[in-house]
Amino acid sequence: MFQICAETVQAPVRAHMWPGTVGSRTGSIGKGAPVQLSVTVNGREERADVEPRTLLVHLLRDELGLTGTNVGCDTSSCGACTVLLDGQSVKSCTVLAAQADGAAVTTIEGLAGQDGLHPVQAAFQACHGLQCGFCTPGMIMASVSLLAELPSPTEEQVRDGLEGNLCRCTGYHNIVRSVLAAADGSTAGGTA
Repeated sequence: MFQICAETVQAPVRAHMWPGTVGSRTGSIGKGAPVQLSVTVNGREERADVEPRTLLVHLLRDELGLTGTNVGCDTSSCGACTVLLDGQSVKSCTVLAAQADGAAVTTIEGLAGQDGLHPVQAAFQACHGLQCGFCTPGMIMASVSLLAELPSPTEEQVRDGLEGNLCRCTGYHNIVRSVLAAADGSTAGGTA
C-alpha cells in the first residue's frame, strides 16, 4: 500500500506474475493449452507441461527446483538469471520455456564436475569475486560463456563481455580479476 495525497492505493502487481506457473502466478489472461517440452538440464532429460507464456527462468526455479538461477529485475537488465542454452549465455527471463524444447540448459547447479568446482567458480572463490552472492550465478555463467568465446581475454574484453550483468555490491574489480584468473588457469588471483 502507498500513501498518496492522503489516499491509500494498492501497489501494482509485479510484472513477473506469469499465468499458469507455480504459487501466486496463476490466472486466465493469455492462458493457453499446456505445451509439452523436453529439455536437457544439467545433463538430465526433463519433461514438463507448461503454459505457453512460462519463462525458462520459472521452469528452472518453480518446476525443477533449480533456484540458483535468480530473478533480479524482471526486465532483462541485470543478468542474474543467466544460464547456458546450447552453450550460449542467455538471460532466462527473456526465453520462453517452450523455446528451450529439445535444447541443453546448464545452470549454476550443473557447472561443477565430480572433481570439484568449475575453474570459473574456483576463481570467483579464490579472488573474492562476490559479496552478497545474488548476482554471482549469473556472473559465473556469463563468464563461462565469455571464456568459451575468448579463452585469453584482456581486462577490457572481460568488462565488455560482462556488461549485461549487474552487481550492486562491488566495483567489479574482483569479478574481473576472477575471470582473468580463470582464463590463465590461476585461481590464486591475477591482476586486473
